[in-house]
Amino acid sequence: MTIAPATDTLQVGDTVGLRATVRDASGDAVSGPVAWGSEDPAVAAVATTGDQTARLTAVAAGQTTIVATYGGTSALARMVVLAATAPALQQLASGLSAPLYAVAPPGDSARLFIVEQTGRIRVMRHDTLLATPFLDLTGQVRTASEGGLLSLAFHPAYAQNGQFFVDFVGTDSTIHVTRYHVSATDANVADPSSAQTILSVPHKEYTNHYGGLVMFGPDGYLYVGIGDGGSEGDSVGNGQNTASLLGKILRLDVDGGTPYAIPPTNPFVGQPPALPEIWAYGLRNPWRFSFDPETGDLYIADVGQNAWEEVDVHPGGAAAGQNYGWNVMEGTHCYSPPTGCATAGLTLPVFEYAHGGSGITGCAVIGGYVYRGARFPLLAGRYLFADLCSGWVRSFTLQNGAASDLVDYTPRFGVHANITSLGRDGRGELYVTTLDGFLYRIVPH
Repeated sequence: MTIAPATDTLQVGDTVGLRATVRDASGDAVSGPVAWGSEDPAVAAVATTGDQTARLTAVAAGQTTIVATYGGTSALARMVVLAATAPALQQLASGLSAPLYAVAPPGDSARLFIVEQTGRIRVMRHDTLLATPFLDLTGQVRTASEGGLLSLAFHPAYAQNGQFFVDFVGTDSTIHVTRYHVSATDANVADPSSAQTILSVPHKEYTNHYGGLVMFGPDGYLYVGIGDGGSEGDSVGNGQNTASLLGKILRLDVDGGTPYAIPPTNPFVGQPPALPEIWAYGLRNPWRFSFDPETGDLYIADVGQNAWEEVDVHPGGAAAGQNYGWNVMEGTHCYSPPTGCATAGLTLPVFEYAHGGSGITGCAVIGGYVYRGARFPLLAGRYLFADLCSGWVRSFTLQNGAASDLVDYTPRFGVHANITSLGRDGRGELYVTTLDGFLYRIVPH
């Protein structure tokens, strides 16, 4: 009789599957239930999952022996549990020009691409910042207020087609989504002559609320976040107006047409005057959003007006066309009108925090990611996010449609004013960028 694995080293909070194999004197497998036990369940607890299988949960640092018994025969497995590794911030770069985003091509574990607001995309290869920018759009972007080069998305088939997409505010004050190709001769440099405008959204009146994120979803479509047009209060009602692209998340098929096609499952296809590009609406400034690669859930951090910041979640596989409430509501609170607003048909946030008072406070939510990397098992499934002004990073888990088990990392990370984004590399590990030029990686302490 044997147990697999016969030995293992875990961190507190890890789980591992165990399997017993029972053989008779002839070496043939024998079926039947096995009894499981742990010599020290305070270190690691074991629970039966099948006739000859079990799941071990690491509880506390120490060592224990797992015993599987069948009839009068037993087998042993030795387990070592280490204390959980706490996350910390490691500075990777300084002196960047207002870094706003960090991302890697699919499957690329060697490089990280850093978006600078002033118009350049920098390449960090094996933690070394390359001198030559990947792309330089400094003469084409308007950086006033919340403008500039705002994000970058690599095509899911980037390794094959070399396509990537950028979102920037042009000198004409228009939001542009543009496709480029990597150079045919240098993988660390783009071909600037390959530019193809995919989408242009006029945004001339104000210099804030551009949205700014482009990201491919698990469905292979390109999602584009667009703010409500700027100023305060969305006085013209763009967020609730499905005949406007402002205050929305759009979904485009950049492979199905020139410059794009409309995915047939977009919610407003064939419903004019609603625009078929729209995938979700009722948003004020969806600066950063992300998909959980395991569940397909979409987390949207929508920057609030003067009182409330919010995180919305669209469950993977749920119907599109959700209305997240702005400017009828700010968070879970009536905004226009300030009392007695109609909430029927609105999708309310799973988490909110205030600009003042007791408890968690801040001024602008900075969306992050559900952690699915390998370095921190205890972070698995937790959504990490930040605040621009308060400089904290926190996380929560989503349970039954609500945020729970909130964790504050300030004791480990410190306070970093002007956090602009969380980033994610090709391994699923996370990064933090700040407006004053720093790039940090979340690492084991």
